[in-house]
Amino acid sequence: MADKKTPTIVVKRIKKVAGGSHGGAWKIAYADFMTAMMAFFLLMWLLGALDGEKLKGIAEFFQTPLSTSLLGGPSSGASNIILPGGGRDLTQDGLRAGEGPAAVRQPKASSAQDDARQQAEARQMRAMKQKLEALIEASPKLQPFKKQLLIDVSSEGLRVQIIDELNRPMFALASATLQLYAQDILREIAPALNDMPNRISLAGHTDARPYAGGGKSYSNWELSADRANAARRVLISGGLDESRLIRVIGLSSAVLLEPDDPLNPNNRRISIILLNKRAEDAAINEGRLKTIKLDNP
Repeated sequence: MADKKTPTIVVKRIKKVAGGSHGGAWKIAYADFMTAMMAFFLLMWLLGALDGEKLKGIAEFFQTPLSTSLLGGPSSGASNIILPGGGRDLTQDGLRAGEGPAAVRQPKASSAQDDARQQAEARQMRAMKQKLEALIEASPKLQPFKKQLLIDVSSEGLRVQIIDELNRPMFALASATLQLYAQDILREIAPALNDMPNRISLAGHTDARPYAGGGKSYSNWELSADRANAARRVLISGGLDESRLIRVIGLSSAVLLEPDDPLNPNNRRISIILLNKRAEDAAINEGRLKTIKLDNP
């Protein structure tokens, strides 16, 4: 037993280096790089699909991002947004419950229809303006007073204004009685106003000179309203369809034709406006209560 050798125990210690040429850290970095490249090329593809106006709007937003969100309204190149100043565009979302593709596309179609209707209405207004101008030139009763007849297309519609001249007033002084020549003008243009289906707004105006006597019970406000109604009666007697009238008002000197010269006789006038659809709807809904329905959060 004593001749047997004791075995020698050898312990090998291997030092492992983390990572190295076969580590996995580089795979994570490579995956992040590929993800970033994919996002970059997707962004380039999306930008390439946009037109110049939309690209301009995007650039403007990133230059002044707060001006759009705080001040509201569309930017010069941005596409139309339902909520002014930003917000979620519902027309770009997925289909909502109970709605089909036609429902999502409806706002664009409606906007196109409105634009087409407004353009057609503007053409009708310009054609009516030319017709009235031709009527004035051809009528022996109107031709001498063409300088007192102003016809233009305003934001509300086709506007015909009959103004005073210094030596040729439409009404007697401080009175709502129409002079005979002014009655002739109104009777001549009344039938022509029936050629368009638009509703009519009629307004009386005075200059800024206070009403004679300075009475508190009767002022330029009452005088301008009485003059508008006097013009209304003559127009109806001349053939105007009374159902076409939607508003008869007196504006005193609140809306001057010559604001730099408040006492100018031209400020004393009668305005007849063939209202466009937008102005007509505003006048109809002016006195109606509107109910706003709020969705529950």
